Amino acid sequence: MTTVPAGAATACACPATTPFLHEPGPAVDSGPGALARLGDHVLDVHAGQRSGGVVVVTDAGLRATGIVDEVLAVLAAARQPTVVVDDVPGNPTVPAVEAGARVVGEAFPGSRPVVVAVGGGSALDAAKGIARLAADPTGPGLPLIAIPTTAGTGAETNGFGVLEDPVRRCKVYCGDGTTTPRVALLDPVLTHGLPPGATAATGVDALVHALESLISRGRSPVSEAYAAEALGRVWRWLPVAHADGADAGARAEMLVGAHLAGQALTRSGLGLVHGLGHALTAHHGVVHGRALAMVLPEVVAWSLDDAGAGHGADAGAWARVTALLGLGHPSELPGALARWTDALGVPPGIDRAALGLGPAELEALATTASADPVCRNAPRAADRAALAGLLTRSAH
Repeated sequence: MTTVPAGAATACACPATTPFLHEPGPAVDSGPGALARLGDHVLDVHAGQRSGGVVVVTDAGLRATGIVDEVLAVLAAARQPTVVVDDVPGNPTVPAVEAGARVVGEAFPGSRPVVVAVGGGSALDAAKGIARLAADPTGPGLPLIAIPTTAGTGAETNGFGVLEDPVRRCKVYCGDGTTTPRVALLDPVLTHGLPPGATAATGVDALVHALESLISRGRSPVSEAYAAEALGRVWRWLPVAHADGADAGARAEMLVGAHLAGQALTRSGLGLVHGLGHALTAHHGVVHGRALAMVLPEVVAWSLDDAGAGHGADAGAWARVTALLGLGHPSELPGALARWTDALGVPPGIDRAALGLGPAELEALATTASADPVCRNAPRAADRAALAGLLTRSAH
């Protein structure tokens, strides 16, 4: 359990009397070898309804690794008719999800198969959209089981998929409470083959989830508990997993840390780092975790300016983040975060020339970010001009 050093942050970042609603999330089956129990979980879900069958949602790259074959073997042993949707793009799009829903309708007409999502955040988010669109629009979404193969997005904790609308060049959210996974199956063995670059990028996402949850306007004592534990785990173990992808302990710690961060963000909401990161991905296809790292230090520095370097209304929240990262003062956070991501090969700062960012494009990015609902949770409110300024300060 992560602990706060004595004297570092004695005030609770969120008063215990703050009203909040705690809704149950997925059942969690965690540990090496958990995949072997997938068939049992599918049968348990089907026990409550008269139809059967499974739709596996994944991507072609993961299928080539053999992991999907392992999943299919477990389902075959459970005697489940199965179809596979394996063309999920790196940034899942609305058209891709609509196409997947049509596959489900053709394979299981009038039925309610279990959707098994296997992969990173893209596959899990696409699966939520498919589970919603393939179901009767007046009823609940199709039941979902999530099997993350990266330690980053925490997408297995909630029912909303983040999709790209290529026409409007923005991120949209698809799903609802009924598409929250029934089971989150966390088998760290499935993450052992993740390359260092992907390990780092997805891990940075988990760190930002935890950090933004701890300072979010929507935070509660429950979300803070998840976020604090996640922040300490990811900060400690991501460098180890990045340096040695076969370190079983680091892989297990990261998968749990990312899941806890997902539990936190599901309850608290995120902030400006994700709003700007979503815009960079939608406009330029930047990998999500890398987009977050590009703007993270400047957003934190700007937020701390409003809090008087940790001495304002959110002083308790920033002090807690500072203590969990083993730092002495909130003013050290921007530099420490920049050095941490840079050491992982996910450098801070936007390469203006590489992305072709002129003044007009910076304004377009700011406009997209300002419309993203996650920005409403930021401790310091930012209008379009402020977001443009953050992008400009992040660019070089």
